[in-house]
Amino acid sequence: MRVLLDECLPKRLKRELPTHEACTVSEMGWAGIKNGALIRLAEQQFDVFLTMDRNLEFQQNLKQLRLAIAVLCAPSNEIQVLRPLMPLLQETLTTIQNGQVVYIGR
Repeated sequence: MRVLLDECLPKRLKRELPTHEACTVSEMGWAGIKNGALIRLAEQQFDVFLTMDRNLEFQQNLKQLRLAIAVLCAPSNEIQVLRPLMPLLQETLTTIQNGQVVYIGR
């Protein structure tokens, strides 16, 4: 599964997804691109967009996407805070569908 990590997530988080092909927005050269345009770019090359933006679902029409959204719900974006959510994320990545928004840690 190809996973794109949003700018709000630490780059080191991709190491927590060893069974998936994970890239960051920065690595793709998409830093600074706003959500709507970023989502359209991501759906062309990725299966899942991983973010902490809990409002994304309400800001964009996501139902017709060829991309799934996984939202990490945590009090901060520090790697040690996000790491405990990784087993649930790994499990979610096996079943998540295009156009679906899944909240992890909520």
